Amino acid sequence: MGMPIKIRDNFKSLSGSERTAVIFLALGEERGSRLMEKLDDDEIRMVSRAMASLGNVTSNLVEALLRSFTERFANTGSVVGSYDSTERMLSRFLPDDRVSEIMGEIRGPAGRTMWEKMSNVNEAVLATYLAGEYPQTAAVILSRMRSDHAAKVLPLLAPALRLEVIERMIQIESVQREVLLDIESILHNEFMANYARTHGADTHERMADIFNRIDRDTMADIFTDLDAVMPDSTHRIRQLMFTFEDLLRLDRVSLQAVIRRCDTGQLAIALKGAEALQRDHFLSVLSERARMILQDEIENMGPVRMRDVNEAQAEIVQVAKAMADDGAIVLPQSDEADAVVY
Repeated sequence: MGMPIKIRDNFKSLSGSERTAVIFLALGEERGSRLMEKLDDDEIRMVSRAMASLGNVTSNLVEALLRSFTERFANTGSVVGSYDSTERMLSRFLPDDRVSEIMGEIRGPAGRTMWEKMSNVNEAVLATYLAGEYPQTAAVILSRMRSDHAAKVLPLLAPALRLEVIERMIQIESVQREVLLDIESILHNEFMANYARTHGADTHERMADIFNRIDRDTMADIFTDLDAVMPDSTHRIRQLMFTFEDLLRLDRVSLQAVIRRCDTGQLAIALKGAEALQRDHFLSVLSERARMILQDEIENMGPVRMRDVNEAQAEIVQVAKAMADDGAIVLPQSDEADAVVY
């Protein structure tokens, strides 16, 4: 005897992804598939999982969902644009190389992340490197970096070089995109790669990476004990650590990119146990459709253990750190409480 077919007739019992799945099925394969191809990969996975386990939905429930959908759509007077939706739109009628060129101009120089990385390099190390570069190159690099870090580097240059670099910085009006890309390539392939090798053995960085994976209550006890015997090291490790709360200081585009890389289920668990302000901030960067789906997932989720919440949040932090290592995003420093890059 087979398993009984699940009958769905309660509007409120459906999660956001299940409601979306019902609408797609009601539209039929041809129209539903055309609409589904507009979703990103994570949204497709969410809706597909819901669709596969949906069961039998009554006609009354389908009618109620479609009525709710059309009413909400009719009352919506705005649309949400993003880099991804723009790129998909351009890809409909432009060749790939032209799309890449236009999106590159819209997003700004690809080296934004590289300049931010340079802004986090030790000023003495950076000054030594710039001393061996052409003054014009040094001027471009310092002009693109954060002002507060450039102010630490300039005094460390030899007086003659410092004056020449400052003169060139004053005279810089605009730098060709090709020149910026060349400099970024050199910085990435030569300086940053070498810097990572020579400074990658920092024990404080290793401990920060380990501590990032430990639950908060245990970490509080560890820091209390460690601060009593190694206060300087404790301060250094705190600065190097990147926590779930630090994700709130990512710029909007970077946070969207992190969310797209995360497993939807883990993200829902992480936000289920997060403070309301943190949860609202994550939801605020999503499109209305994605926000509704994720919000429904969270609201319809049963009780979760804080241990699972901590593990889910730690997993999301690791996703962000991996993206930063690849240069896809820039992580704000722990002591830069108001740092947001647009």
